[in-house]
Amino acid sequence: MANRIHQTAIIGEGVELGDDNVIGPYSVIVGRTTIGNGNWIGPHVTIGTPAEDKGGPHPVAWEGEFAGEGVRIGDRNKIREYVTVHQGTKVVTSVGDDCYLLVRSHVGHDVILDDNIVLACSAQLGGHTHVWSHANIGMSTVVHQHGRIGPGAMVGMGSAVRKEVPAFTISVGNPARVSGLNVVGLQRRGCDEATIEALQPFLTGKGELTADSLPEEISTLLKAWAARTPLA
Repeated sequence: MANRIHQTAIIGEGVELGDDNVIGPYSVIVGRTTIGNGNWIGPHVTIGTPAEDKGGPHPVAWEGEFAGEGVRIGDRNKIREYVTVHQGTKVVTSVGDDCYLLVRSHVGHDVILDDNIVLACSAQLGGHTHVWSHANIGMSTVVHQHGRIGPGAMVGMGSAVRKEVPAFTISVGNPARVSGLNVVGLQRRGCDEATIEALQPFLTGKGELTADSLPEEISTLLKAWAARTPLA
């Protein structure tokens, strides 16, 4: 299906669009940016403007000037009003598939969002943050640059994440601290009560991963999480 682009939206040079995308009034999308298929991009969204680097380049991208590593948006994302997504400086800033970015949320430069992620209203991600699949970041939460949010993690509203939130945990506060496991998230991914109980030591950092009885998707995610490079 054809893209539906409001007449007041600005689509700059260097923007590559797939099919069946909706782009709302007064949105600005500039290059280098690649957008997949079936995305809903609401009014007043800004994608592809320069990184917030005081000494870095600030090209006039809507006139064809480019700098940075670009932005990549996947498929079937919903990007609501006043969301901002900035150009990468060392890697492409990326949003995976099936993500939901609520009003005024911010994706800083070099941020990587995997699939099925929710950023609630006004969630702010500092540069170089990596958010793994199925994570849910609460309203007005702030994640420090170089932060990391594990797969299936939930961060309560108004929290401040300074470094890392473990996989399939619930964290809240300033600084954000683990308050429990995301049991509902694990159940939705196919884990029964016995499996969740067996996972608890690993998820709370007190044991090794035992992945034999895990659903395939969870096993793949947690093995990758276990093999991650520790943050400095």
